[in-house]
Amino acid sequence: MSSPFKNLFVWAAAVVLLPAAVLGECTCEPEEGGGESKSLALKYKVGAIAAILVASAVGVCLPVVGRRVPALSPDRNFFFVIKAFAAGVILSTGFIHVLPDAFDSLTSPCIPASPWGDFPFTGFIAMVSAIGTLMVDTYATSYYRRRSKVKTAEGGGDEEGGAAVVPVHAHAHGSVSFEPDSGETDLLRHRVISQVLELGIIVHSVIIGIALGASQSPKTIRPLIAALSFHQFFEGIGLGGCIVQARFKVRAVTIMALFFSLTTPVGIAIGIGITNIYSETSSTALIVQGVFNAASAGILVYMALVDLLAADFMSPKMQSNGKLQLGANLSLLIGAGCMSLLAKWA
Repeated sequence: MSSPFKNLFVWAAAVVLLPAAVLGECTCEPEEGGGESKSLALKYKVGAIAAILVASAVGVCLPVVGRRVPALSPDRNFFFVIKAFAAGVILSTGFIHVLPDAFDSLTSPCIPASPWGDFPFTGFIAMVSAIGTLMVDTYATSYYRRRSKVKTAEGGGDEEGGAAVVPVHAHAHGSVSFEPDSGETDLLRHRVISQVLELGIIVHSVIIGIALGASQSPKTIRPLIAALSFHQFFEGIGLGGCIVQARFKVRAVTIMALFFSLTTPVGIAIGIGITNIYSETSSTALIVQGVFNAASAGILVYMALVDLLAADFMSPKMQSNGKLQLGANLSLLIGAGCMSLLAKWA
């Protein structure tokens, strides 16, 4: 298991331990709820765990299972259209769902005016996060390329079936060049993209799970069940499409699909467990949520625009096919529109 994938596990563990950091002192009055409403809220939360788990699993597995269908092969035009839809979903998630939540948290009257009111921290954190993602993207890709050159020079092949090892079967054409061909370079890029994208999704998925699990209001939870189920389903399609293009082995695909499917339900379970000691209006909770959401938004927006949309829309295949361009643009708008519409409820 190479270091980029280890980093994904480290980040995931850090996010799961997030509740320990948000048990701060209340600076605003928390929402009160009676015993009956708490009991009803708990039933809704259990239902939410099941519904969101199923929706997440179906969404992320759909492209993986669908690759056995010839029409959904990554080489076909229809796959470009589906991927554009998924990219629109991820872009909308960053701009419409995650970033506004971060602004709300870091501009709340419940947190200290200084320093949080003296500087636009939300936009700054999102910007730094996007730049950091670019750096990780660049260094991880160059790391894998160096490894592939060494393996080629040594005559090595794919020795591991793990998730993070990039199995590049490079063949030197001639006696001088050990550069991987364009197909192998694309494979490297897709593997880095899928891992970094999953990191950004995991961060905000756990946060929204904790927020739902800690809520005591059935009126708040009920519409969120359907909205978050659709939310995770669409995001799963986007991540699943990237995993398909990365051509991971079965074990790697299983690990990544499980991570995605379980993050929000685990967040809800954590939220249920800390209901009595967690206050969503405490200054510490708002600051931690705001910082994590802003960082997640930066990752998602960067990944959607640079690694998913720009890479496909500027490719020779897309540029030389007017019908494919039209279909991909419409699919992008539909994906972004559907996800934006869900912001009315979640």
